[in-house]
Amino acid sequence: MEETESARRRACMVERQLAGRGVEDARVLAAMGAVPREAFVPADMREFAYDDTPLPIGEGQTISQPYIVALMAAAARLDPRDRVLEIGTGSGYAAAVLAGLAARVETVELRPELAARARENLRAYPNVDVHVGDGTLGWPQGAPYDAILAAAGGPEVPPALVGQLAPGGRLIMPVGASRERQRLLRMVRGDHGRLAREDLGPVRFVPLVGEQGWDDTRAASKHAATPRAESLSARMGRRAEAFAGLDEAAARGLFDRWGDRRVVLLGEASHGTSEFYQARAAITRRLIEHHGFNIVAVEADWPDAAAVDRHVRHLPHLAVAMPAFQRFPRWMWRNTDVAAFVEWLRAHNEGRAMSRRTGFFGLDLYSLSDSIGAVLAYLDRVDPEAAGVARERYGCLTPWQKDPAVYGRAVLTDGYRGCEQQVVAQLKDLLARRMEYAQGQDGAFLDAAQNARLVAAAERYYRAMYYGTAESWNLRDTHMYETLAHLLEAHGPTARAVVWAHNSHIGDAAATEMGQSRGELNIGQLCREHLGEAAALVGMDTHTGTVAAAHDWGGRMEIMEVRPSREDSVERLAHECGIPRFLLDFQAPGGEALAQELRQPRLERYIGVIYRPGTELMSHYADASLSRQFDAWLWLDTTRAVQPLAGGPGAGAPETYPFGV
Repeated sequence: MEETESARRRACMVERQLAGRGVEDARVLAAMGAVPREAFVPADMREFAYDDTPLPIGEGQTISQPYIVALMAAAARLDPRDRVLEIGTGSGYAAAVLAGLAARVETVELRPELAARARENLRAYPNVDVHVGDGTLGWPQGAPYDAILAAAGGPEVPPALVGQLAPGGRLIMPVGASRERQRLLRMVRGDHGRLAREDLGPVRFVPLVGEQGWDDTRAASKHAATPRAESLSARMGRRAEAFAGLDEAAARGLFDRWGDRRVVLLGEASHGTSEFYQARAAITRRLIEHHGFNIVAVEADWPDAAAVDRHVRHLPHLAVAMPAFQRFPRWMWRNTDVAAFVEWLRAHNEGRAMSRRTGFFGLDLYSLSDSIGAVLAYLDRVDPEAAGVARERYGCLTPWQKDPAVYGRAVLTDGYRGCEQQVVAQLKDLLARRMEYAQGQDGAFLDAAQNARLVAAAERYYRAMYYGTAESWNLRDTHMYETLAHLLEAHGPTARAVVWAHNSHIGDAAATEMGQSRGELNIGQLCREHLGEAAALVGMDTHTGTVAAAHDWGGRMEIMEVRPSREDSVERLAHECGIPRFLLDFQAPGGEALAQELRQPRLERYIGVIYRPGTELMSHYADASLSRQFDAWLWLDTTRAVQPLAGGPGAGAPETYPFGV
């Protein structure tokens, strides 16, 4: 990571993740802004150095989330003259931060390999000494300490640490009966060694292992102390509506409960799992055939989905340069399950009046270059003069059409600052001529207008990528919601839509770590805010199986084994029900008590087009309140990967339409 980019991202972290979340200590903020976090993580994790998350550092250990490091440092109320003891050196990152706040830092690491690496990382910090030892026993040679900070969670406060705390000293430590979850406590030593305790909130740290912490005997007792979780699984099982197969579930009306909604949002826990696509297809077919839904809106690029829409609604094929869905990740939409649904929808629409055909539309904004091309092609046909103006306006974007993320860097120069205004002006010009252009009945204007909106939104999105993830995420999901709203408006007051997107988009972000810690919103949250009970949010999840995914963005697709869900996850609760497939309706009468219990935040797994099993906890799990996140939850215990499309196009279809290869 280049130094200037690192400094920019570090400043952004301090402003948004720390100060924006309530850390007010100016010295702590300055110290966090001075330490390069990327120097304390493995090379393959440096791209995530300033993400709002812990990261693996080897030996089963992690570098703490930046906010947690700052929170603990602020809670310690350090003076420049203080002597500090840190338990759990890890990579040395927190010790480096503490070195900028105190006179001396002694840090103890149980694992010699980590301690050796930390010494190397901390060579530039002469007031830090790294020791190998049992952290639960502290480091008595340097006692007493003005502050002690433990970066691992124990079942109780080790007496040795209390004994090494100076009068008035502060001890900051996560404590809890579970090795996975704790409460962060601030303890101040008063007269006669008594500790005044203050609870700073729930946290999750690696376990504090040692003579006065967790050991093998206590680890085994954890499993004996989980009857509540097992009981909760049993109660989930009693409320679950089991089904043998998806078509059977649809036929007996299991999904009719959402038939009166304006919008039904159907999630998935990964972009590469066959059963999720099959489930959404079964539910959508039922809603179309029996309840009159006429819009299928998916987490896909508008121009690609428009090619499919023309196919399923029997509209004239357009000459295109490439088949639909050619960009990474191709398998997300170019797979046999999607193709089967598309052909069903085409057959369903055949012979129906145009006003009664169900369309297939994309909500996403990644396809910057395709959208520019679609707007220009439309204007070339209906208004060549306007097309010429548009080409001049879009000219400031064209150098980055193949790699639009790079645009964020260029937009900071004077030559590109006016680009957003030009794109928006183009959109306004197009919309202002709506009545003039909207003469045909084939949906061409809707397609061009949406592409113009997409270019304007994408310009802001890729620029926001340069500044931070929350802004770009929020722009993207706001764009998807606004696209859905435009579709509903364009199809009239009786229009009803089914949305296919990832759980991270359709589950209410306000009920998850996304919204509560990272300031992110999503289309599910916006639908609830704007549509209320007219929107149904349905999540889907699995325990294990296989998935089609890549290790990195743009990488090769692989069929990977999905690790069995973690013991402390909501997926494990469902797995322990012992029911292979079921629907859990949190709004069904009589389920209030269970829904209340499932409001407690638990880990939930998210696999997108990237899957990194080796860092699964950091990469793919986040806290979520299941019964607040979704209105209902579909469980498919064992699942398999999607099958990407192979071979040529179907009989009678142009080679590139819509899934030609």
